[in-house]
Amino acid sequence: MKKFLAILATVIMGASALVGCGSKDASVDGGSENLFRTVDEIKSSGTVKIGVFSDKKPFGYVDENGEYQGYDIYFAKRIAQDLGVELEYVSTEPASRVEYLKTGKVDIVLANFTVTNARKEVVDYALPYMKVALGVVSPESALIKAPEELNGKTLIVVKGTTAETYFTENYPDVKLLKFDQYADAYNALIDGRGDALSTDNTEVLAWAIQNPGFAVGIEEMGNVDTIAPAVTKGNASLKEWIDNEIISLADEQFFHKDFKETLEPIYGSNVNVDSLVVEGGKVE
Repeated sequence: MKKFLAILATVIMGASALVGCGSKDASVDGGSENLFRTVDEIKSSGTVKIGVFSDKKPFGYVDENGEYQGYDIYFAKRIAQDLGVELEYVSTEPASRVEYLKTGKVDIVLANFTVTNARKEVVDYALPYMKVALGVVSPESALIKAPEELNGKTLIVVKGTTAETYFTENYPDVKLLKFDQYADAYNALIDGRGDALSTDNTEVLAWAIQNPGFAVGIEEMGNVDTIAPAVTKGNASLKEWIDNEIISLADEQFFHKDFKETLEPIYGSNVNVDSLVVEGGKVE
């Protein structure tokens, strides 16, 4: 019996060690613990896990060669480089971003994550690196030029986005057709299952350029917001590291270079770089 108890105790101790390895209990939110890794733990592991989109061109997407590309991806690569670790992409959907952080599935979210007061309650944002508002794209033959024109019509949105929240709160007479994936949402617009689609204006402008027959009738709607990296609530060391990274990158105008490499080939001269890019975390 003594031998059995000794073996059992060893098994329990080993299991406890495995549970605690590579993660850290954070603040309690809604009765459940948040999990995260500090900067030192990330460096010790040799890998940083960053949540990105795989279908939101030109910000985060997988190209024809199976490689991640886009504005957010360009930044993710630099973060991994300056941390001195390998980069592991974790594909996420808009509605999964918060959950992936809370459960420790990712260390950072770089998935076109618009800063809102509600989201600040559940994640910690670093300094912003982009500005954004909402836009609406629709067929040129039935162009939507004002949100009131959508009353009684069907608007396509992606779950967990600011577009879903904005129209739910401000235009209850608009019928929302919701999807988990951006690719499915745009396919629904092409197929005529909705009268228009709303998401970040930066994205609908890029999509309309690449899809003849569609145009952005509403180029800016709602507040002008910012997009920023997000970390798990309470992960002060990683937030501070990213803040310092964004500040230091201003010296080389990093995000202007990012725009030139990833967005300018799409937008051409249709978008003013300074209307979108934020350097050093300072919104002007």
